[in-house]
Amino acid sequence: MDDLAGDDAAGLFERASARDYAGREADAEPLYRRALDAGLDDDLRPQALIQLASTLRNLGRAGEAVALLTGAGELPGYEDERTAFLALALIDTGEPERAAALAVRALADHVPHYGRALRAYGTQKASS
Repeated sequence: MDDLAGDDAAGLFERASARDYAGREADAEPLYRRALDAGLDDDLRPQALIQLASTLRNLGRAGEAVALLTGAGELPGYEDERTAFLALALIDTGEPERAAALAVRALADHVPHYGRALRAYGTQKASS
């Protein structure tokens, strides 16, 4: 139980996640930030960044979510998830075309046919 006490990074993350799941995003946000500052491992850090971005979006701060997810760089093992939450935040910031382009580009890696065409379209639209 000591893992969930004090400033233990994983414990802070778990506490933030529980509050987030319970719909208490305003309580979760500072815990996610403390967990990230405390130094999460390579598996929990991407999850915390994505969940914090989702929380920010739910709190009406989609622009902050976009900045967090674009500034995070690649999140190995969580790139599709990062892209999906970034697309949702972009919709909320009034950039639905960019959101759709990112989603299409991410989807291109998972379709057996037309992946190249989808990737090219998504890349063209995401940069325009």
